[in-house]
Amino acid sequence: MRERPSVHDLLSQKGRRRWLQLHVDSAAEAAAAVEAGIVILSCEADDRLPAIRAAAPAAFLSAGLRHGSVAAPDEAVRAGFAILERGADAVYCSHSPRFIEAMAREGIPVTGHVGLVPNLAAWTGFRAVGRTPEEALGVLRKVRDIENAGAAFCEVEVVPVELAAHITRATRMLTMGMGCGSACDTQYLFSCDVLGTNRGRYPRHSRRYADFAALEDELQAKRIAAFRAFAQDVAAGGFPEPRHEVRMDPAALEAFLAMAQTI
Repeated sequence: MRERPSVHDLLSQKGRRRWLQLHVDSAAEAAAAVEAGIVILSCEADDRLPAIRAAAPAAFLSAGLRHGSVAAPDEAVRAGFAILERGADAVYCSHSPRFIEAMAREGIPVTGHVGLVPNLAAWTGFRAVGRTPEEALGVLRKVRDIENAGAAFCEVEVVPVELAAHITRATRMLTMGMGCGSACDTQYLFSCDVLGTNRGRYPRHSRRYADFAALEDELQAKRIAAFRAFAQDVAAGGFPEPRHEVRMDPAALEAFLAMAQTI
């Protein structure tokens, strides 16, 4: 699809197509994702958002409303419109359904989140959520609440495959699956895990396809070596050389020195 997919385009293909999705951290990553055929992206709603939007005009872009940045539904509406104005197509929101409902009522496409929600992990821990019947039912109830609030999309993170499949069948929302096997409408990963820029713990559900951390270490070593060579060259008198300098014509210098005496 060469034109940017709309909310309608994505929802109309639910059940008929599984999409790829990446969370990107830079304009370069966004452009590379689209070039690779990945047209559903997410990012933070910070200073990088306009550049990411410009680099990937054909991508559907969901930008995150920082958890805790709004304290009332009307604040969420203002923030949501501001995020759309800066280039996003949807607003990710891990706040309660009343915040989602306020934005959805104003026509703002919203992405909710169930399962392992990092912003709410104080209540669950960083683990798979929904392995017991009772906990699975709780996840499903949250999906219903998000859907009833008017969300268009729902990120489903680290829940059992069977639960993710049931949710995907049972909801009109597009499910964005991370750590849910192939059960959801999108297969979603973070670029830092795919590219290997993550220097911390890699989630079990991720896969590293490159080792950019090693490349960055190599580049940093080359930077240090070049700067050290520059410093040593200056200390030894090897830089600058005559070819790096601009000189005045002797007559111009003599005239300048005479003029300088008048100041």
